[in-house]
Amino acid sequence: MIRNYFFSFLRNTKQNKGLITSVKQIAGYKPFRLELFQLVTQHSSIAKTLPNGFKASNERLEYLGDAILGAVVADYLFKKYPFKDEGFLTEIRSRIVNRESLGQLARKIGITQLVQEDLRASKVNYKFIYGDMIEAFIGAVYLDRGYKFCRKFIIKKLLIPHFDLDQIIENNTNYKSILIEWAQKENKEVAFEIVKIDEEKRKKEFHAEVILNEESFTKGIGLNKKKAEQMAAFKACKALDIL
Repeated sequence: MIRNYFFSFLRNTKQNKGLITSVKQIAGYKPFRLELFQLVTQHSSIAKTLPNGFKASNERLEYLGDAILGAVVADYLFKKYPFKDEGFLTEIRSRIVNRESLGQLARKIGITQLVQEDLRASKVNYKFIYGDMIEAFIGAVYLDRGYKFCRKFIIKKLLIPHFDLDQIIENNTNYKSILIEWAQKENKEVAFEIVKIDEEKRKKEFHAEVILNEESFTKGIGLNKKKAEQMAAFKACKALDIL
């Protein structure tokens, strides 16, 4: 009874009324357990430490949401393309659930509305963790409404409206090859270098650089070496206006 009264009080604050409105706009329903969605933007750098020493951050929700999203997208693609092999399905799924793609999706659906002032004021570049937030949001929806509802949310609210699968399949551009070909024609020296591997995050991140004529030109981040180099190459192609 005391717990119910406590969360009833939380729901009546101005901040939480705004959170309820945002969740309803994004997920299409009024949350049952608002405390789950309060965790969505709690990056570990600003998370409060509980009396037992546990940090109440969004990392556990992110972990759960990542698994649910991956399973739902894999199932959807498996059924939609019954005659495609494992390599094709894996590649298309990775283009949908990669960090950059999820970051763009988070902006489109309004995850930015959830970011509180304490995160905005922190030293964390929160613009680069929107993808983590959307995974945490999915984790919150799953815990709040169950797998069936969450699956419907992912497919109906995220996947179908915001991802053109035909375009994703056709857009199989190898930016690294394009850049190398351009460099050969222009008599330029181009190289790719992994300058950092961030193993402190839940997901290992690779940082790549394009070295043009022995000078650092563009940088890219990915969940593996190939993706990081492709991102750095894409930025280089855009900067050189060769796409």
